[in-house]
Amino acid sequence: MNKNILITGAGGFIGGFLVEEALKRGYTVWAAVRSTTSREFLQDKRIRFIELDYEDQDKLEETLRDQMGEWGRWDYIVHNLGVTKSTNYLDFERVNYGYLCALVDALKTTNMTPDVFLMMSSLSVMGPGDEKTYKPILSTDIPMPNTFYGVSKLKAETYLQSVDGFPYTIFRCTGVYGPHEKDYYLMIKSIKRGFDFSVGFDKQMLTFIYVKDLATGVMDALERGPLHKAYFISEDKGYTQQEFRQIVCEELGKKFVIPVVCPLWLVKIVCNVAEWWGKVRLKASTLNRDKFKILKQRNWLCDTSEAKRDFDFNPKYSLREGIREAIAWYREAGWL
Repeated sequence: MNKNILITGAGGFIGGFLVEEALKRGYTVWAAVRSTTSREFLQDKRIRFIELDYEDQDKLEETLRDQMGEWGRWDYIVHNLGVTKSTNYLDFERVNYGYLCALVDALKTTNMTPDVFLMMSSLSVMGPGDEKTYKPILSTDIPMPNTFYGVSKLKAETYLQSVDGFPYTIFRCTGVYGPHEKDYYLMIKSIKRGFDFSVGFDKQMLTFIYVKDLATGVMDALERGPLHKAYFISEDKGYTQQEFRQIVCEELGKKFVIPVVCPLWLVKIVCNVAEWWGKVRLKASTLNRDKFKILKQRNWLCDTSEAKRDFDFNPKYSLREGIREAIAWYREAGWL
């Protein structure tokens, strides 16, 4: 009998790849979306759509009871729903923390608790890593987030951990890139135009995970990972901005690019102005005060050994291979 899986935030960049990987493995897939959610990358006719109202607890529970009565419970749930940027920082609390609490409470009330509930969190819950020795962030380190986003994700993690007997797994992902993604795309587009912008003059170590490797890791953890643990998810290698630029240049066939290093004080001003302008337009800006704290962080290295040991997490894509595939998609889609 096929396993049933629910994927929230299915209309987003990562969500579409999670749905695709689940379908490949023969799962019966429910994609949680809103009526306004784009379904551009959710075209497979096998996908079953469901709308969940996290703002109305009674309605949410009613929807789950209807699901239980007609189809039964989901074996797995991947909670991929979240806000990464907003014109109002209260949205981080409302969505990243509040919606998770609402869903978990509704699952318990309706007896719909799955075998595994995997929450997509972020490396940002840990706060800045060691910027003197550049040692990787360890699972034993105490989380000390310094952004509204990171705090909201940590609160959600803490709530999951506080619910007695709830079968959770947490993925603390580093920077996720690949086809359909827009933030790293802007960096690639800038390099194609001949300019590569970096932040600060001190050494910075960046980490990445290709979206297909992330989707594979999620399904592997659901199928054979232990419960009640949080994992760092990243390619097991760090890169400098110069190495990132060189890889992108070579994959684009770009021979000459001007590296522009922006001092932190200037980036801070730009982020503040961009945030203000976003609020004026009522449109979230990629650059904001929260993003500045992320941009200035020097050490994104993290220890992925527990994921390797527990469910054989082993990313297949190096940054070069992932960038090559992403660029090919951007070109085919007319983005580059």
